[in-house]
Amino acid sequence: MPSPCSCMSFNPETRRLSIGLDNGTISEFILSEDYNKMTPVKNYQAHQSRVTMVLFVLELEWVLSTGQDKQFAWHCSESGQRLGGYRTSAVASGLQFDVETRRVFIGDHSGQVTILKLEQENCTLLTSFRGHTGGVTALCWDPVQRVLFSGSSDHSVIMWDIGGRKGTAIELQGHNDKVQALSYAQHTRQLISCGGDGGIVVWNMDVERQETPEWLDSDSCQKCDQPFFWNFKQMWDSKKIGLRQHHCRKCGKAVCGKCSSKRSSIPLMGFEFEVRVCDSCHEAITDEERAPTATFHDSKHSIVHVHFDATRGWLLTSGTDKVIKLWDMTPVVS
Repeated sequence: MPSPCSCMSFNPETRRLSIGLDNGTISEFILSEDYNKMTPVKNYQAHQSRVTMVLFVLELEWVLSTGQDKQFAWHCSESGQRLGGYRTSAVASGLQFDVETRRVFIGDHSGQVTILKLEQENCTLLTSFRGHTGGVTALCWDPVQRVLFSGSSDHSVIMWDIGGRKGTAIELQGHNDKVQALSYAQHTRQLISCGGDGGIVVWNMDVERQETPEWLDSDSCQKCDQPFFWNFKQMWDSKKIGLRQHHCRKCGKAVCGKCSSKRSSIPLMGFEFEVRVCDSCHEAITDEERAPTATFHDSKHSIVHVHFDATRGWLLTSGTDKVIKLWDMTPVVS
């Protein structure tokens, strides 16, 4: 190759391999039936700098790509011509496409997700939204339920209900390091998230999940009315020392440490680990509500890339330890 390879996309039906390079080029090859020969087909001068993501869409004969030049581009794979482009607010790090509606989903390093509607030679910005405090590291689209999953360096996964049009966003907290990859098993409605902490988490998405509440603002504890440390007037009037503010993860109220001394998992809100809750919410949470909705597995290496074969139920992970591991997921994804 004329330049180091940065990403690739393979289409098994046509044995077409699209490889993004550091110099901004996308090189396309056709593999022989016995996989022993690569025949060069064409090169696309797609970007000014490193290609970060490439995606071949067989149904439309399009090659979609993003680059470090903050450009999204799409080309016709038959003619090799550039069809259009769009400038993103930050370098893209996630790319998904819905064939039916011709919508492309772009996640970037700023934590923003952008949705574009693609036509043959132009695109329309439909919307952009932000829910992560870190950059988007992975995207996964479910065309059946019409939901988008985004993983982030803030250790969280968010499920965005695109098809429902209600603006619902469900948080999933199950990693102790950045989320590196996402895969979705449509037939069982299970999400597989893999992280830099080596964790493989299998989420049951066939349950009625709840949105996390917005954190409320208050100058005093919404349970005992003790002033927080910046509320000088109430501190002076009541002759009390100001307290530090916390928030209950279940109701969202601003509370002091004394009124939120308990911890609990809230799996239906995406909190598989124990989090801070106020005392009254802790008493109200039932054992059924604490039942886990995810299973946790240790890959014993820091995962950087994942591929899931839904047909066989196999998961491939590669890590920073230069080891590739193949997992039989059928005991948990079924």
